[in-house]
Amino acid sequence: MEPLGEPMSPNPFLRQEGPTRQSILTLLKTKWQMNAGELAKELGITEMAIRRHLYALERDGLVKPAMVRQAMGRPTHMYSLTEEAEYLFPKKYHTLALDLLEELDEDPETALLVTRMFEGRKRKLLERYAGRMEGKSLPDRVRELALIQNDGGYMVQLEQEQDELVLHEYNCPIAQVASRYQQACECELDLFESLLGTKVARTECLAKGGSRCTYRMNRIEAK
Repeated sequence: MEPLGEPMSPNPFLRQEGPTRQSILTLLKTKWQMNAGELAKELGITEMAIRRHLYALERDGLVKPAMVRQAMGRPTHMYSLTEEAEYLFPKKYHTLALDLLEELDEDPETALLVTRMFEGRKRKLLERYAGRMEGKSLPDRVRELALIQNDGGYMVQLEQEQDELVLHEYNCPIAQVASRYQQACECELDLFESLLGTKVARTECLAKGGSRCTYRMNRIEAK
């Protein structure tokens, strides 16, 4: 088995190091905007040290500066979180999703809507990504699918066996939903087959207790 790369990170923004940068992010989350002097005072370290951390966080796309005029004195750079930084803070979207799905599922008159919702999501994803597959060979389509899934937080690794391409997903952002509603997994499998234009076999599944989701495709395209 030949690995085609290490598992990709589910979040490219998790590069900040140490408690100081985490404290800066937390302060900006709770205070909305702060300048370097205010952060230095809150954390009890020098303004120069704060600026080094802010530079690193700005480089990683987690904070953004804005020039703000003051009533007295020169304008100052105020820092706030970027949209990307919001993903670093706990979110429980799956709880809301499960509550809504269960509400539909418990009513016989609306239970079928759950399956239709997953089918609708599959159609939207197919429309969104089909263009990225056009004109590509099967191996290139599989690599493109790996990029798509990794952008969605699935921590993808590709391997090539003698007659198969193997795609592993080490993280499932919708695991809590998928473990309760298998329609999510089935629609994902259908989506993969539609995007790749070939038969795909899922041999392991996180939602069913596996250590990863594994998909296998014959690397030779059918005539």
